[in-house]
Parts: sequence; structure tokens; C-alpha cells
Amino acid sequence: MSRLSVAHGAHILVVDDDEDILRLLTMRLHARGFRVTSAGSAEQALAHLAVDPPRVVVSDIRLPGRDGLSLFEEVRSTRPTLPVILLTAHGNIPDAVDATSRGVFGYLTKPFDSQVLLEKIDQALQLSAPSLPRDESAIPAPAGKLDDAWQSGMVYRSSCMADLMNEARMVAVSDASVLIRGESGTGKEVLARAIHLASPRARGPFVAINCGAIPEALLESELFGHVKGAFTGAGNARGGLFQAANGGTLFLDEIGDMPLALQVKLLRVLQERMVRPVGATQAQAVDVRLLSATHRDLDAAMAQAQFREDLYYRLDVVSLTLPRLDQRREDIPLLAAHFVQLIAGKYGKTISGFAPEALEALATAAWPGNVRQLFNVVEQSCALTSTPLIPLALVQRALRVPTLEALSYAEARQRFERNYLVQLLKLTDGNVADAARIADRNRTEFYRLLQKHNLSPAMFRTEVETVTER
Repeated sequence: MSRLSVAHGAHILVVDDDEDILRLLTMRLHARGFRVTSAGSAEQALAHLAVDPPRVVVSDIRLPGRDGLSLFEEVRSTRPTLPVILLTAHGNIPDAVDATSRGVFGYLTKPFDSQVLLEKIDQALQLSAPSLPRDESAIPAPAGKLDDAWQSGMVYRSSCMADLMNEARMVAVSDASVLIRGESGTGKEVLARAIHLASPRARGPFVAINCGAIPEALLESELFGHVKGAFTGAGNARGGLFQAANGGTLFLDEIGDMPLALQVKLLRVLQERMVRPVGATQAQAVDVRLLSATHRDLDAAMAQAQFREDLYYRLDVVSLTLPRLDQRREDIPLLAAHFVQLIAGKYGKTISGFAPEALEALATAAWPGNVRQLFNVVEQSCALTSTPLIPLALVQRALRVPTLEALSYAEARQRFERNYLVQLLKLTDGNVADAARIADRNRTEFYRLLQKHNLSPAMFRTEVETVTER
């Protein structure tokens, strides 16, 4: 999904006492499809907030009367989930950093690249949504169970997941056996539960078992039950998971790890719809829909005589394959926000989401553990954060990302000075007079700075926008 499609039409409140900056920002945001309200002071901004609340506030720190930090504190106390982006001059950076530690969404140093501001606004819009976006058109709910399926964790925006969920919704209304493929951690059990909740069996039980986690000697008894005295330790008769799932759905995870001897017995149950407990002489009828999952290559297992071909075709009436998390990266912000909502209450914290840099780190990570690893990273970050917005450092710690080596003072100053000039020229479309005025430097000195960094104003001139001076 493009940034423009996410941001289009959103209401942004811009606060700055510099009319030229305010006018430039308003023009650029209007041009990108935002609805913009402008204010020249914190008092005006608070009045607008009371009448027409925005989705994001963009405010200068230095304002007449109450400054931008005071405005941020007022917003945080009355609307804690409303993102605030601060614009700051170089001398106010310590204040802005302090505000970030207290929950401000982010800050930009003046002059700034307008594209960077648009990206931060888009990130704020994604994280500040009051509820998770849901592609309700992708999977119509035949049994009125779409909300339940979503509550079970199927959160997505990507086209590959939308296609998969379309297929899942269609097969859910049938009683066909489904084989769910995918790497460990991709959410195979979550998908199985969503299919169950969207099926006519939704009122019945959903029972799950990991076939690879139970010793072979106990797995048969777990599945089919046993009678009293069937084996040493069987002091009482006990029903198995097939009986427990009667009228509902049984999910066999890691079916590829099931021993061959037990595969034969499972095949008989699927053919006869009858279960014989261990040690019993009579079989019991069961009405169970079977869903199964595996991360193994069952074709290779069959070729090596490790998995029965006749059982495979009984299980694989319909096959669904979950993509890896790195194949659905556009879903990461939604999943992360969903997990924050689930986890924050566990730790008794008010957490709005992730700082922009932290969200970018999540979106670009490798994720060998897929969605399960993402959940663990989010939980660790929630447990350790002391601010409403989870910072980059905690995400890097959870991801075990090594800390970057710091620049020397001279290198940092040189980089900042050049970036400052580049952002200033972008903001003014290469107009040296306007750029020098904003930087509080005369034109001769400003030209010397440009020459020092091999920058030419012509590189930044466009024919798209012009501003008429009053």
C-alpha cells in the first residue's frame, strides 16, 4: 500500500508562528491530499483540537506564549493516543529529545526535507488508528464470524494474505480437510482457528495438538483415548482428542512428524469416522472436521517412505500455504500494533506504539522466526519500555542488533551541516534568499557554506510550486 493511499484525506493540525513556514507546510500537505488546519500559537491549536480533532499534530517548539512542548504536554494529558511531531531549531534539540523520551512521536530539525515529514506523518497515521484496519471486502463472512476470525489474530493488508484468506473463507464453509503449509512461526494454528470460527462448526470445540511434541508411545492414547488397564498407568478410562473435538474441529499440527504406525490408524479413522480407544474392542462414532499443518516437504517425505501417500491425499483435499513474514512486510506495522494492544494490558502500561525509527527497524528486519518472533520482540519491548512510544534501542535489543559505532564530533558536525543545507534548499526549492533568511545568515556567507559542501541551488529548483510573498 502506498503512503498516499494511507494518508489521503487525513486531518493534520500544523502549528507555527512563522507565516512563511506555515504557508509552505500547508501548501505541501494540501498537495498530498491532506486536510490541513493551521494555527499560529498553542492557544489557537488547542481551540482547534476541541472543535475538530486532527489525526496528527505538527508543531514548532518555539511559539509565542505557550511553547510547543507545553502544547505537547496538554495533548498528551487529554488525548494520549494523538501523535505529535515537533519541529525544532538546532538549539532546541535537547528539549525535543527529552520530549521524545516522554512520548512525543518524533521531531525534525529545521530546515527539514518535506518528504521526510510526509513519511513521519504516514507512520503516525498507521500507528494512531483507533482500531486495526481490516480488509472486510476480502473475505465475506458467511456465518457472521468474520470478527471472531480477526480476533483470533488474522491481521493483514498484503495482497498475498488477502488471496490466502479469500481461499480460506471459501473452504471454511465446507467440511473438507485442509492441509496448511508454512514455515515455523508463520501462524498455521492461528489460520486453522480462523477457519474453524468462520465455519458452521464455530459453536463446537476447537482442539489442537502438536504431533511432534508428544512421545510416540503416548500419542495414540492422546488422539484416540484408552480404556482402563489398557497399559501400565492407565488406571481409568480416558477419552482422546477426537472425542473431545466431536462436533467441532481437530487441528493436527506438524502432521509430518507423526509415526508411520499411527498414520495407518489415523487413515482408518478418516475413512470410517470411527475411533477405537487403545485397549477397546468397540469403536465409537465421531463427527470431526480435520485440519492439519506441517513445515515439512511431504512430497519428499513420501518419496522417502516416511509419510503415507494414501493419508496425504485424505489430508490434502485443500492446501493453503502461509507466506513467510518477509514476504508480507506491509503487514508488519499492523501486526506490531495488534500485538501491542494485546500485550500492553498484561504489563499494566499505556503504550501507543513504536517510534518511527523503531517501526522501520521492525519492517526491515530479517525475521527468520516469522510472526512468532515478531510477537516475542514486541512483548520484550513492551515489558521494558518506560515511554508510550517504544524506542529504537529496545527493538534493536530484542532483535539483538549490534549498536552502531558513534561518529566523531568533527564527522557528526560536518554531516549535520551538509544535511541542514540540503534540507533548507529542498524546503525553499533552491531559493537562496529565502534559505539564507530562514538560516539567519547573509547571502554571501550562505553561498560560502554551499561552496564548502559542493552544493548548487539549481539542484533543488523545481517548477511544481511557487509561493507569492505578501
